[in-house]
Amino acid sequence: MGAQQVSLAPAAPHHARLRLWQRQALAAYDEANAADFLVTATPGAGKTTFALVLAGNLLRRRVVDRVIVVAPTDHLRTQWADAAAEFGIFLDPTMSNAQGPVRDGAHGYVTTYAQVAGRPAIHAARSRRKKSLVILDEIHHAGDGLSWGDAVAEAFDEVHRRLSLTGTPFRTKSEERIPFVTYEVDGDLLRSQADFAYGYRQALGDHVVRPVVFAAYTGVSRWRNSAGEVIAASLTDAGTKSVEAAAWKTALDPSGGWVPHVIAAMDERITHLRETGMPDAAGLVLASDQEDARAYAEVVRRLTGEKPALILSDDPKASKKIEAFRVSDQRMAVCVRMISEGVDVPRAACLAWMTSYRTPLFFSQAVGRVVRARGKHESATVFLPAVRPLLALAAEMEIDRNFVMMPPTSTASDDDLADPLDMPQGPEDHPDAVPGMEILESDASFAHVLHSGKAVTASEHSSEVTGDEADYLGLPGLLSPEQTASLLAQRDSDLRRRVDAASRDHGPVRQAAQATRAEDLAAGQAGWRAAKALRTDVNQLVGQLSARTGTPHAQVHAQLRRAVPGPASASASADLLERRREHLMGLL
Repeated sequence: MGAQQVSLAPAAPHHARLRLWQRQALAAYDEANAADFLVTATPGAGKTTFALVLAGNLLRRRVVDRVIVVAPTDHLRTQWADAAAEFGIFLDPTMSNAQGPVRDGAHGYVTTYAQVAGRPAIHAARSRRKKSLVILDEIHHAGDGLSWGDAVAEAFDEVHRRLSLTGTPFRTKSEERIPFVTYEVDGDLLRSQADFAYGYRQALGDHVVRPVVFAAYTGVSRWRNSAGEVIAASLTDAGTKSVEAAAWKTALDPSGGWVPHVIAAMDERITHLRETGMPDAAGLVLASDQEDARAYAEVVRRLTGEKPALILSDDPKASKKIEAFRVSDQRMAVCVRMISEGVDVPRAACLAWMTSYRTPLFFSQAVGRVVRARGKHESATVFLPAVRPLLALAAEMEIDRNFVMMPPTSTASDDDLADPLDMPQGPEDHPDAVPGMEILESDASFAHVLHSGKAVTASEHSSEVTGDEADYLGLPGLLSPEQTASLLAQRDSDLRRRVDAASRDHGPVRQAAQATRAEDLAAGQAGWRAAKALRTDVNQLVGQLSARTGTPHAQVHAQLRRAVPGPASASASADLLERRREHLMGLL
């Protein structure tokens, strides 16, 4: 009996290891002695540790007898359970909605918002069976008026204690209230009121997070519009939103020049970090979709000679790949949606922003993946396109502000909850929403660094940067912003030569990306360039058959779709187009 009591009583934490803000938040919680408590702490500050210390305190004092954690993604279930085990708290991360009571010997379990939405009644039964503490991780996922918000309210409305966590403050419309959050009126919106807040500026001063150097890269993009005109525009001086969106989309194309240039810049930065005190430094490349991610991975391999980790949202092994990358020596990981809020890869100190996402919440959460400090002399570098939406977000990183949170629009799966970045502001503002354009080419050049919200460029009047000074790039106070900008500008020509050399040795980067897509075609995952070539072949063969038989083009296309069923050629996959081409060749 005594042994069982020991197993269910988590060990007391070593409070000396807690950060000052965590101790202050624990004191604030005890003083409040309330059913609900909201903590807003900047990404990388240690919200998980705070929550688990608090949970252990409540369990030991018998204030609660069960702990339930609700996390945004399935991967974070395991991460929470592993972290809890270090504090002597045993949480089951494997419970499904089909299971009944929490198993004996566990203090509780970890679930997801999607699971709660799937069957709130079972979670209500589990949480009411014992006095429970429910930890709502990244509470902004529980937007009210949506099925998971209603489900969270239904499941946990009557629990003993609720602890809500978020990395950024948020505002909502009155009809989109998030359960268990206190608001104050802010114009036409409601602003969340945290019971304890710890912002990036405070965390930076406490050396809890790394300082961030934002390195913005411009470049000229060329594309053909729907009228057949060739347009060229700079990312920095694009003019209208629509032109900027087209230039941005062109720059992110993996077969152009912008992507390899910026990847080479990040690789050089990783090398420097590894040579100057951070031997396991790594970088993350954020991609918008899986097709681009595979092509970016090929660019990384061509430039660095090392295959990066490829972490995709629909890969059943994604969680294992994240964990493997976290403890490995790999230099880079190319990710779609999986490296987001809560994912802990402390050795990641560089981020290449090669995604079209740009909501404030996602920007903060994604940058938060590279700011987690492990020592006082580490810094983070974020490489990003020099476009206005991203530059505005970067300039505000050191300002504590309330972000507008637009709720998700679907509850299909855990993936839908993975990243609020998947929700663009509007189709006219999204880089992927440029109708009828054909991407041609792009190049890249260093534009500026951001310092105190302002762009600092290299100029002929900048201080000369010596080799010794270059070793300190990114460490605040050792190089002036002007010197940092000058150093990055000086290295730009070296990077261009490196990319050119990689093209000569391994074939053009454009061809490397196309080769990757050709490999994807063999696997049934062809890229848009392969599909475009096949679509041209199909149209030419239809024309030949029409001329030979006297049958109108439209009728030949209709016959082809009946013979090889599927969508119209304009939206058909490469695999389907290839089968249609083979069918037409057989007819000729």
